[in-house]
Amino acid sequence: MSDDADGTDESRPGDDRRADRRHDRLRRHSTPGVGNSLRRWTDAKPVWRVALNYVLVWIARVVPSLRLRNWALRRLGVTVGEGVSWGLEATPDVFWPEHITLGDHAVVGYDSVLLCHEFLQDEYRTGEVVVSDRAMIGAKAVVLPGVRIGEGAQVGANSLVTEDVPPGATVVGVPARPVEREGGADDGDSDDGTERDGDDETSNRGPDE
Repeated sequence: MSDDADGTDESRPGDDRRADRRHDRLRRHSTPGVGNSLRRWTDAKPVWRVALNYVLVWIARVVPSLRLRNWALRRLGVTVGEGVSWGLEATPDVFWPEHITLGDHAVVGYDSVLLCHEFLQDEYRTGEVVVSDRAMIGAKAVVLPGVRIGEGAQVGANSLVTEDVPPGATVVGVPARPVEREGGADDGDSDDGTERDGDDETSNRGPDE
């Protein structure tokens, strides 16, 4: 993060919690003084960089061509895999889009938002968002910084994703939670707790775009 203001990474080497909670992956940057961190965003990113990002975000949101949308995403610094489908009006983070990774054949649905920052009162936080291979994000869903969407996972429309989504799982709601199959097992897990391929009716149904 060459454009970041000086800050402190509070994650610790060898701390296994980083693999379990998005908060442990976030970089925290204190902003002492009067005013909240959002009012001082120019201390975190150059104005010219955010202005250029804004133009590229607009292109990624509204142009009808998937190829041009993916071009704009790459110009923003997003890591874009093969065959990615970026839906109309979907919005990448305007400040730190370079922290987004989209795996091969991932789908990001209509008007969804991928956030890589949180502006708070006395600090701001940044974190990577990873949408793994063949994962799908439904229309108008919001993914918070530090979240990892597992391979083949699905996020329902209008969901707020506040924590990682396991591979093959389907999550819905605010905050997003795994869909329970008949018998009480979470979607993405077999009855004995092992991961399954997600071959039921829900997992075969793609998100709205």
